[in-house]
Amino acid sequence: MRMEHFVKILVVVLLMVLIGAAMAVVAVSPGRPRPVLDAAGQRIPGSISERAFIELGGVRQGMIIQSADPSNPVILFLHGGPGMPEFFLNGTHPTGLEQDFTVVWWDQRGAGLSFTPGIPPDSMTLGQLIDDTIAIADYLRARFGQERIILLGHSWGSFLGIQVAARAPDRLLAYVGMGQVAYQLRSETLAHAALLAAYRERGDGAMVSRLEAAPVSMEHGLSDAWMRLRDTAMHRLGVGTTRDMRSVITGVFLPVWRERAYTIREKIAVWRGLAWSRRFLWDEFLNTNLAEQVTRLEIPVHFLIGRHDLTANPELSRGLFDRIEAPVKGFYTFDNSAHSPLFEEPGRARQILREDVLTGRADLADPAP
Repeated sequence: MRMEHFVKILVVVLLMVLIGAAMAVVAVSPGRPRPVLDAAGQRIPGSISERAFIELGGVRQGMIIQSADPSNPVILFLHGGPGMPEFFLNGTHPTGLEQDFTVVWWDQRGAGLSFTPGIPPDSMTLGQLIDDTIAIADYLRARFGQERIILLGHSWGSFLGIQVAARAPDRLLAYVGMGQVAYQLRSETLAHAALLAAYRERGDGAMVSRLEAAPVSMEHGLSDAWMRLRDTAMHRLGVGTTRDMRSVITGVFLPVWRERAYTIREKIAVWRGLAWSRRFLWDEFLNTNLAEQVTRLEIPVHFLIGRHDLTANPELSRGLFDRIEAPVKGFYTFDNSAHSPLFEEPGRARQILREDVLTGRADLADPAP
């Protein structure tokens, strides 16, 4: 009887914990972004912090727009993945961009706010996403009365963004690539080799064995074992998304569930959209050598590159940068960053955006090699 009584108590406790967790998730899922605040924690008069939805190419697509002053220059942020919205990172690693710019965190077709099961599979193409990006740019130019906007692409978003910049320079003031992709399959092979060397130096035989059993090559591509292991191996060394992120669970999964700008349904859509988008876009992303695709831009181009990045190899980013002809070029190395300099060293990133990108200069860039 005592054991039965204990089991009943345990079941009740577990139910209470589950109910409490569910209530907590509901409480932090109102689907409203936090307002833009001043240094005293007060909402800035005239500021905006809102969600907006428009139809692009037959699909309802969503974005979060924040600005202390809507007359400020517009930055359209293209997230990574493919299919992984990044507004949650602005909560864990605040950029402060909304103080200087009107920042638009658009969830691309098939991602987060822009995911529905009814999206036509044949519309999930790079060409359609380029068209979507140009249409979003036109919407923002009209809404905020600006002839040109800044395009900032991160990771997969840099793969998309630099091709948008090549096709539609008349809409853009400048292109900014963060964690700029150049040739992702080559980057993955270099990351695998670097991780093996690092873990051997640490004497971590278990991780070395796991990496050896997870091959990567230019000839045979990425093994399933590598895809399961790469994020763990990178984050343990601080060479993944950010230097301080030690796991996808604590650095991505939980913060997404805590993000107030998304409803519960939309948070579920984040994960569904990530899997959905990758099915259609990953192979082209992996196998395209952008140095052969983009050799000239008609607008200024700026690369924000973390020295410790193994997700998008900095040397490959530099090689792409050197091959591009552009009226103004700036390559900026962030010594304390991995894949996400804007989130890791926001003060310097904002300075570059204000003083170089907005003015069409590259005074703060690394010296020419």
